[in-house]
Amino acid sequence: MAKEKKAVDPGPQHPNKIGIKEGMGYMLGDAGNLFVLTYVSSFLKVFHTDVLGFSGSKSGNLFLFTRLWDAINDPLWGMIVSKRKPSKDGKFRPYLKWVCVPLGLSALLCFVDFSKFTSSQLVITMLAYVTYIAFGMLYTGMNIPFGSLASVITDDPDGRTLLSTFRSIGGGIGGAAPLLAAPLIIYVKTVNESGEEVKVANGTRMLIFGAVMAMLSIIFYLACYHTTKERVPSEEDPNVDLKKTYLGLLKSRPFITVALAGILISGQLQFASLNQYLFKNYFENPNLSIIGTMANYAPMVVMILLTPKLVKRFGKKELAGTGSFFAAAAAVAMFFITPHLDRHSSARIEFFALLFIIGFGYSFVSITNWAVVADVIDYQEYKTGLRNESAIYAVYTFCRKLGQTLADVGGLYLLEKFAGYDGATMSNLAYIDQPAKSGMVNTVSDGILFICTLIPAIVYTLVWVLMQFGYPLTKERLEPVYAYVRAARGEAEALPDDNDMLRNDDAAETVQ
Repeated sequence: MAKEKKAVDPGPQHPNKIGIKEGMGYMLGDAGNLFVLTYVSSFLKVFHTDVLGFSGSKSGNLFLFTRLWDAINDPLWGMIVSKRKPSKDGKFRPYLKWVCVPLGLSALLCFVDFSKFTSSQLVITMLAYVTYIAFGMLYTGMNIPFGSLASVITDDPDGRTLLSTFRSIGGGIGGAAPLLAAPLIIYVKTVNESGEEVKVANGTRMLIFGAVMAMLSIIFYLACYHTTKERVPSEEDPNVDLKKTYLGLLKSRPFITVALAGILISGQLQFASLNQYLFKNYFENPNLSIIGTMANYAPMVVMILLTPKLVKRFGKKELAGTGSFFAAAAAVAMFFITPHLDRHSSARIEFFALLFIIGFGYSFVSITNWAVVADVIDYQEYKTGLRNESAIYAVYTFCRKLGQTLADVGGLYLLEKFAGYDGATMSNLAYIDQPAKSGMVNTVSDGILFICTLIPAIVYTLVWVLMQFGYPLTKERLEPVYAYVRAARGEAEALPDDNDMLRNDDAAETVQ
């Protein structure tokens, strides 16, 4: 007779446990984020150079100035959100309905071809600045409270992983949609002066596609608002010491590591938008960007199903370190192998195969990223007694924008000064066999390939070093942090003194 299996007591359920429904609601919010952010980030450079006729440096200066303004704008938004008293809808959810429409409109205005209304280059340039600055300000006004929302939906570690996983799904949906659909819509066939049939960016179509992305983002933001709930209490009368909070971050090794990784990760995602030039002017087919998007996102679809269980068993740091190693190894191989292959056949196969491996490795970093940030918020409270989600997210958001700026400015500079690309004269060319400005490569198109493979190789290697050797919060070291935070919320008995080991281990966990 078979022995009866003893029932295993799973223990008490976490008081703020959440389910799939709430995860899906949060997922919709990040899809709304990425509909507009990905389209603007990936195609605004093409709009500037190929539609408005800006030089690479002129467009790069625009992105640089905007990010300098963000140095003021982001902490300002952090202060506004921090000091706002919670309403009946919570402290962070109301921004989803207040900011969604202005944000969508600002994204749309970035793609208005003002050259149709004025011939003044000064006016066109000023309007390009105004619209992009407005988009950046409003996106920050949405992203800080949206990111902070995850930490008050639940403080359950499993729930945090669930939210981060579903946020990655939402980011995948919102990020993939414009990358997959835009190349099919915004490029039109034409015949250039050499009699070649080529595909070029069309300003009217870019505006129409921008309107679709803006509308979808508004719908998804409002859906997120109606399907989420703030469970972890926020201060009724916030008395925020921002100076003490920011100084504390400067001494926090976990935050500094995550911030640096955020600069690199966000920068690489932004730099990948230069692949639009790679597919258009090296592989001679803009639609190949669709395959590139699928190669990047397909592994994430699979890993999203496995990551929560893997995190529970191994930990977030451990997975991020392993995943970033695979991404780094594939990116380095791409740099050395691709230039020596036939760009019409074998180079494409090798390029997309390695892109798939990069996507596989990066998926671990991407899926766990926001759960890691939430852990850092808990850790800061554990170390200092101060909890300020929005201030930390404001700094982290600025770090990600800094990475985007370095990618935009540096990428456009390399495109113009290293490769020699000039949108005013080369926007309707396929493979550009004109001599590159750098003596390291032969043609403009070879230069585009060089920079589009070298930079990812460097960035993914640095991300691996940071996550493997720099970030200190292993699975074991987070256990007393979670216990402390639950105790601070009155959700568990006070911690015994011997659980304060990590809290007092300043030498191991702070950067002086």
